[in-house]
Amino acid sequence: MSRIGLLAGEGKLPIVFARLAKEKGDTVIGFGLKGITDPALENHVEKMHWLNWGAMQAGLLLLATERIKAIIMLGKIKKEKFFKNEKDLDEKAKNMLDKLKEKKDYAILNEVSGMFKKIGVEVIDSTTYLKDLIPSKGMLTKREPTKQERDDIACGKDVARIMAGFDIGQTVAVMDKTIIAIEAMEGTDEVIARAGSLVKSGFTVVKVARPEQDMRFDVPLVGPDTLKIMIRSGGKVLAVEENKTLLLDKEEMVALADENDISIVVI
Repeated sequence: MSRIGLLAGEGKLPIVFARLAKEKGDTVIGFGLKGITDPALENHVEKMHWLNWGAMQAGLLLLATERIKAIIMLGKIKKEKFFKNEKDLDEKAKNMLDKLKEKKDYAILNEVSGMFKKIGVEVIDSTTYLKDLIPSKGMLTKREPTKQERDDIACGKDVARIMAGFDIGQTVAVMDKTIIAIEAMEGTDEVIARAGSLVKSGFTVVKVARPEQDMRFDVPLVGPDTLKIMIRSGGKVLAVEENKTLLLDKEEMVALADENDISIVVI
């Protein structure tokens, strides 16, 4: 039996992990961010610690006090928090960010990981116990993409991979081989909504991992909420990358897609 720390952002994924880890016999100690982490996580962990945004020193002290040697980071933390809420960062967090030449996702995550390592805490693969949520190549839905949509998938994949290599974003929306929306800080769901506001229905959404995806951090994730936004926005195809994407509530996703004549393809 292992004792694992769980640093949780927003969304359902931290809860899914906590349940599965408990089933495996592990003890999960939760570290949540007030106003960000789902309060329901508290019902699925052995002990829960709630931190204010930017309370790095308090977090490190709690990790040491709880004798945590391995930690998993799951759940989204919106990038704009680092820019809009900089005044809320404690001295430790401010010094960390000041040291960075750039504030790209991996730069921040690697620096946080380095701080954990200094106190003997290893950040481990975020997909631990979540392998069943990672699909392999193939069609997941009844509807298959048309030839034009497959061309759009190929176009979107090329652009998204280049973009992801620069740590800009991982999602693009495409129609007739034209890029209509690109992800930056805002996230996948906002990209889809923006695409729907710019063109008629029928566009394709492609989401990929970074070229050198570190499975400890920010693994691409889609779920039913993504499908619901595609339905509202008029998207017809969702393409995600095999072996590097988490599908949350896959059965619900596929049922929603089939009901609304949407293709989900793993590329």
